[in-house]
Amino acid sequence: MTDAPPGHSQDEVERPVRLLAMGGSTRPESTTERALAMVAEGARTAGADVDVICGRELMLPIYDTETDERVSGAVRLVEAVRRADGLVLVSPGYHGAISGLVKNAVDYFEDLSGDPRPYLHGMAVGCVAVADGWQASVTTLHQLRQVAHALRGWPTPLGVAVNSKSDRLLSPDTHDAHQLHLVGEQVVQFARMYRGAEATP
Repeated sequence: MTDAPPGHSQDEVERPVRLLAMGGSTRPESTTERALAMVAEGARTAGADVDVICGRELMLPIYDTETDERVSGAVRLVEAVRRADGLVLVSPGYHGAISGLVKNAVDYFEDLSGDPRPYLHGMAVGCVAVADGWQASVTTLHQLRQVAHALRGWPTPLGVAVNSKSDRLLSPDTHDAHQLHLVGEQVVQFARMYRGAEATP
């Protein structure tokens, strides 16, 4: 049995990994939302407790650095990131870039800057981009990984770019579905390894 690190109970070390899966678009049951669900399924299969915040739940006021007042949805988002061991970001590619919906939600992570674990420090981040064509999906995936790095997160080795023109996401037994599940699994695996490393004297 691994000893708990200072300030951590043994129960905290051994509890299931907590993962937040966030993203999607304003359109219910979009391809982006289906991709998010598949990543979350992969993480749950790997043994994680997964919280999902997606779609219209991310329709938050523009992040404002001049006030500490936050709507309830923003408070929920920040608290979900704060208690998570790993994160999944799934964005549609709008004009070759991260959507405003997802980027604004990520801007709220600035509220974590003064935490003992600032931003996404030491956190595994799975990145998935979905767009109507390969160019936008690839450039958006690259941007998601850059954002994760900027916030001190660790993008998983596998990131997935999904071409929404394909109907492959409609079936669970496809290469896309396998890769999306694998992203969720990698986030969970890294979170366990990081927790183990933190618990080592």
